[in-house]
This record gives sequence, C-alpha cells and structure tokens, in this order.
Amino acid sequence: MKTVNQILQAKGSAAVWTVPPHVSVRDVLQLFIEKRVGALPVVDGGRLVGIISERDYIRKVALSSELSLESPVEKIMTTHVLFVRPDQSLDDCMALMTDKRVRHLPVMDGERLVGIVSIGDLVKNIISHQEFMIAQLENYITGVV
Repeated sequence: MKTVNQILQAKGSAAVWTVPPHVSVRDVLQLFIEKRVGALPVVDGGRLVGIISERDYIRKVALSSELSLESPVEKIMTTHVLFVRPDQSLDDCMALMTDKRVRHLPVMDGERLVGIVSIGDLVKNIISHQEFMIAQLENYITGVV
C-alpha cells in the first residue's frame, strides 16, 4: 500500500509554495496561475495557520460586497486545516478528501510542513496502478513473460 511519502518522492524535491497571511487575495490568485496550483498553505513564522484555495476565493470574495482582491488572504483562508502525515496511506487521503470534500491536503511531519497532496496526485497514482495491473493481466492471458 502506497504512502503519502511515496507520492511526495514521486513529485520530486520541488519546494512547497506557501503564502503569508497578510498577502493580498490578488497576489495569491496570481500565484495560483504562475505555479499552476489550486491551493496554497498559509504559513506565519514557519507555522501552518491556514490554507487558501480557489474555492475560498469564489465562495468568499467573488460573491462578497465586503471583501475584495486587495483583502488579505487571512480574511478568506480556511483556518481549520485538514492534513496528513507522510506515513499515512493513500487510501486514508482519499477517504479524508472524499468525506470532507477537499482537494488538497498539506503533509505535516510533526510541526513541519513537508508537502501537499492533491486529489490529482491521488488520481494519477490510481490510474498508473490500474495501467500496470492491466498490462500484467494482458501478459498473463497472452502468456508473455
């Protein structure tokens, strides 16, 4: 059974992009575009304090008359952050994402943010595993060793 750590290793040693709580929503949206991500952990003084996603923007800014693109991200970020540990299984991640309807999970090793996994990462892994199994079954059926 694959673990979160194996997914992080497969993604490579790329830095985890984060934002501070005081940055503007506009700047976060620009980062989403530049980094091609849908969520960013919000870190203050090295501590994870929230997560900001495209959904947060749509639900809290786009339809609000009180908040704007110049609002600080801390006004719209999700502060109750669900996370996983590197040793947790991908099944645990999928169950948590499905149950809580989230698409991104920060990966915490104790108090340290070590990565982030997305629903896309999990789906990519599932497809890869299925393709491998199909190839193995085809080889078995056709007698190719």
